[in-house]
Amino acid sequence: MSLPLAPTTAEKLLRLRARLAELPSALVAFSGGTDSAFLVAVAREALGERAVAVTADSESLPAVELEDARRVAAAIGARHLVLPTREVGRPEYRANRGDRCYHCKTELFEVLGDLARREGFAAVLYGGNADDLADFRPGHRAAEEHGALAPLAEVGFTKREVREASRAMGLPTWDKPASACLASRVPPGTPVTPELLARIEEGEDELRRLGFRQFRLRHHGEIARVELGEEEIERAAAPGVRERIVAAIEDRGWRFVTLDLAGYRSGSLNP
Repeated sequence: MSLPLAPTTAEKLLRLRARLAELPSALVAFSGGTDSAFLVAVAREALGERAVAVTADSESLPAVELEDARRVAAAIGARHLVLPTREVGRPEYRANRGDRCYHCKTELFEVLGDLARREGFAAVLYGGNADDLADFRPGHRAAEEHGALAPLAEVGFTKREVREASRAMGLPTWDKPASACLASRVPPGTPVTPELLARIEEGEDELRRLGFRQFRLRHHGEIARVELGEEEIERAAAPGVRERIVAAIEDRGWRFVTLDLAGYRSGSLNP
């Protein structure tokens, strides 16, 4: 490690390594985000080739996130598999009645569970942390029902501590902005379709090309509500930038484009 850790974080890291070393082998659900990358890296240390990262590829995963997951897995040196999932094919997921994440994670853990049974992996892990337990996360129920383990939450790792330890380990994801599936941009009660997810992805790609780092394009019928990191809001209103944002989003079918002055908020569409 290149940076010292706070004593509590260092102690939790030791406990995490010990917990993972107890497992004969593991599949790790790997989105490429901060939490799952950290879990993959520590599992790789504890289990070597017996830890395998698995990314679920579907319409709800932005293409840029899949490519990022490939790069991060390569940087960690972990074996990495990409498997298709079809949560959009589930009527309950498409209906988006407030428990969409439950049906998404049910699809994920069924796919990972089938793979684990076929290939003889002893456990399926995912990157839920201690902070997530206090948030609205229906996916945790699906994980429990399928026997998936959340080692970060087990040993009490908070998001801040995950970032701290990731930085000390030299992981490129230590300061990566929070990410979530494209369907998280759709309010409960509005059906989720592949076409809508594609429109949202294209609009967010334009925000990324404009240099914004933390953003969400939230869908509200004819209205597209853009959330940006607090420090980036002022730049969005600059001449030339504002016009490009409006044109790019209107070209994808929204009639009105709004900038949310409250800024980016994780889970702002949660029930």
